[in-house]
Amino acid sequence: MTALAFTRTEADRLPTAEREAILADPGFGNHFTDHMVSISWSVDAGWHDAEVLPYGPLQVDPASSVLHYGQEIFEGLKAYRRPDGSIVTFRADANARRLNTSADRLALPELPEELFVAAVNELLHVDADWVPSGEDQSLYLRPFMIADESFLGVRAAQKARFLIIASPAGAYFTGGVKPVSIWLSKDLARAGRGGTGAAKCGGNYASSLLPTRIAAANGCAQVLFTDSATEDTIDELGGMNLFIVRADGTLITPRTNGNILDGITRSSLIRLAEARGHRVEERDVTVREWREGVADGSITEAFACGTAAVITPIQALIGEEGTLLDFGAGAPGELTMSLREELTGIQFGTVADPFGWVTEVVPANAGAAA
Repeated sequence: MTALAFTRTEADRLPTAEREAILADPGFGNHFTDHMVSISWSVDAGWHDAEVLPYGPLQVDPASSVLHYGQEIFEGLKAYRRPDGSIVTFRADANARRLNTSADRLALPELPEELFVAAVNELLHVDADWVPSGEDQSLYLRPFMIADESFLGVRAAQKARFLIIASPAGAYFTGGVKPVSIWLSKDLARAGRGGTGAAKCGGNYASSLLPTRIAAANGCAQVLFTDSATEDTIDELGGMNLFIVRADGTLITPRTNGNILDGITRSSLIRLAEARGHRVEERDVTVREWREGVADGSITEAFACGTAAVITPIQALIGEEGTLLDFGAGAPGELTMSLREELTGIQFGTVADPFGWVTEVVPANAGAAA
């Protein structure tokens, strides 16, 4: 397709002092930058009307198909301010490819990868002042696509809209990285074979909300889902992938069998571990294997990973019958923390990037320090 030119309508929503107050303690997902990206699509016109416009409410017809048939997908990635003031992204091209995998499963139009990356970069140039510079802080970007044709009927929509909003994010762990307990969901599943488990769509996350509430009621920070067909084969957590570490340094992670999301943090950690000489097994792994391995000492660490937290060390697995496994004083594990330090170092520019994952978007002399 011919490259689209973005129309910019720039307007600061908040005074500088208010923005700086937000960046001092942004939390996660609580505040949003001054602008957003919008690109429209239709069967007849393809992708058109690429805009950077002031952040604000969307006008959505009550008959819009996304409201009735759930045609919606999204992505999550971060931009980082380097010590020299420049702004970089991490593997945005991988997010672009994954968005199209989700689009295919949800019968939405594919967005050219170069247009996805260009849209991210456009927003970063306009809202550069919103990228924080504090320790472990970043700008979280949420690209998403909705079907917005107005009709009632079960078929793929012929109109869609791609948007990007952004939110400054503080450190996920305040006061240092802490291991968490997770809850084993037995009766409530996240996805099933042939379903949308491998797509990043809202429905998958909606199905995890009730189990997550149950987990919280039992003192757990996350929920672990198993394959509904076996009830023992591990899939993933509510919004994170899982790694188990053996005493010999081997990492085991559930294979992407159509049930789970092919996490970009997950694939990055596999590359990092293999580059260090660790064996990584992508295969079926069961709760029973995990429990027995912790009991006999052959499994020594476990962690969850995703864009928001990068790596979350796991302390214990808890179920209806009580504590199923507990790493005790061994959590967080040495390899868990070492991998986290290396990956975040690449992202923030304190560790070399041998893989070419980081792309400078805003040079040091163009991005104002927050």
